[in-house]
Amino acid sequence: MKTVLVTGYKAAELGIYSLKHEGIPIIKKALRKRIEALLDEGLEWVIVSGQWGVELWAAEAALELKEDHPQLRLAVITPFLEQEERWKDDKKECYQEVLRKADYVNSVSHKKYEGPWQFKETNKFLLRNSDGLLLVYDEDMEGSPRFLKELARSHAEHYEYPILTITAEDLQSTAEEQLPDFDGQEG
Repeated sequence: MKTVLVTGYKAAELGIYSLKHEGIPIIKKALRKRIEALLDEGLEWVIVSGQWGVELWAAEAALELKEDHPQLRLAVITPFLEQEERWKDDKKECYQEVLRKADYVNSVSHKKYEGPWQFKETNKFLLRNSDGLLLVYDEDMEGSPRFLKELARSHAEHYEYPILTITAEDLQSTAEEQLPDFDGQEG
């Protein structure tokens, strides 16, 4: 797989409203591990649409990996222009930093938001222009990633298109790896 599309929940769907939320480093670490494994298999591009949440954290993880893997490239292909227009300033700053460091930035629709069709067209475009999907998603917690997952499953019926997932269990395992060892004995 040379290009992987990365997506998942929006921050609000995970109850994350602050850049300092303790779940963000865990999600980024899980993403880094999966992307790094794909790098060992020949991954060249990480593609995101830049939505606030998993996609932006995946972009940050990819940018961190570029330090040790300079061949890795990041593309941010937004559904429409100025998608961050209504975001809070701290989130806008984070987004702008990702755009500055990305290797490729473009929009599927070269207009501002007009309607849900822009998201649908972006999903189709991104699927056509990637070799597989890395999805942070849990079947027990529906949300916006469900639409792209269903489209990817349909796409995979006609093309070789692996769909890799990071589940709640994967995130729990990553969180536990970060905890200090505790043997239950008092010292």
